Amino acid sequence: MRNSGYFKNKKITIIGFARSGLACANLLYSLGAKVRVSDSADNQQTSANILKLKSLEIQVELGRHSRDFVIDSDLIVASPGVPAGAEPFIWAKQLGIPVISEIEVASILCPAEIIAVTGSNGKTTVTTLIGLMLKACGKRAFVCGNIGNPFSAVVESIQPEDYLVLEVSSFQLETIREFKPRIALILNVTLNHLDHYNNMQEYALAKQRIFINQDKDDFLLLGSADPALENLPKLAKANVVFFKKEPGLDPNQAAVLCVGKILKLDEKTVRKVFQEFSGIEHRMEFVALINGVRFINDSKATTVDSALWAINNITSPIVLIAGGRDKGVDYNLIIKEAAAAKIKQAILLGEAKTKIAAAFDAKIKTEQADSLENAVKAAFAKACPGECVLFSPMCSSFDMFKDYEERGREFKRIVLELAKRK
Repeated sequence: MRNSGYFKNKKITIIGFARSGLACANLLYSLGAKVRVSDSADNQQTSANILKLKSLEIQVELGRHSRDFVIDSDLIVASPGVPAGAEPFIWAKQLGIPVISEIEVASILCPAEIIAVTGSNGKTTVTTLIGLMLKACGKRAFVCGNIGNPFSAVVESIQPEDYLVLEVSSFQLETIREFKPRIALILNVTLNHLDHYNNMQEYALAKQRIFINQDKDDFLLLGSADPALENLPKLAKANVVFFKKEPGLDPNQAAVLCVGKILKLDEKTVRKVFQEFSGIEHRMEFVALINGVRFINDSKATTVDSALWAINNITSPIVLIAGGRDKGVDYNLIIKEAAAAKIKQAILLGEAKTKIAAAFDAKIKTEQADSLENAVKAAFAKACPGECVLFSPMCSSFDMFKDYEERGREFKRIVLELAKRK
């Protein structure tokens, strides 16, 4: 690691005690910081994480945030997913305490080049493929961030000649200060997270923070098909490269190939990685064929655009299962983009089910369910042999599940149990 003495003896309070908060607490403690962790939740996960701490000297506050717990901090670290309006961040601003993200902590210590990927859709696929490409070309690569391990969990193992491939969200980018990727990618910016941001412009500005610290020796890669990105070269100091869909490649693969060219990797090897890639869990994942009906797990689709991509890449009639916590998006896009013609019926659940039903406005026949299990049963009853049951929620999972992964696993469990009985 570099800058290993940077956090020594500093009083640091971490807000959020899920995977990233736990990893960051252990990392900072090992570097000599005086660490505390606060989480508004007091549940099975946060309680279990106490047992995973390196030391009892790390103070933990669960079930609330208290001003006294953070008031004398030298630094506050924001874990992913903690709302920007959370009380500790308001207190920090009042008290003049700097707030940084967990990825900022790890990036200060990271000796290797960072490749950072953001965008409304496609982040996980592109991040995964870049990691696979680097490994196939004989490089040692760590893939983390919103995908897999937190950055803080792996930074102690990274050497200068390695690569760190990081999936970053707009939330994580809000609190960066010095974070500086060698290669930054903004894949696209579409309507999303308007439950968190006041408007589309505010959301886009958060995404743009990925390149604010880059200089002329760095690279910024932008999707050429997205009009929202076309003016960004005027704001960037880095070398700007627009990637576009090529014959035989989808936009995600085109972005990865662009990274490969910058790093001077063998193109034949890169394209072989694309050919052998079977996809990622919870993104257009085939689960089972039951009585001629295909079940597809697309729990990763937390936006309308992601669901549209799935719908447009399925050729058979679809019974769609959708819903969850609303993110302020426009569900009318399903109608506007003519995807409705493929949807035989929609089974809706979660907090957003009424809003989605209203958006579909009788152009798509809908039915509401009170649980994911009942939604799957209802969808199967509506589907005929040769058709597809697609679980593509268009919403976040937090009304019913811990995250999209838990939601996807539950969908697969229900489907596989159904398969056993048929």
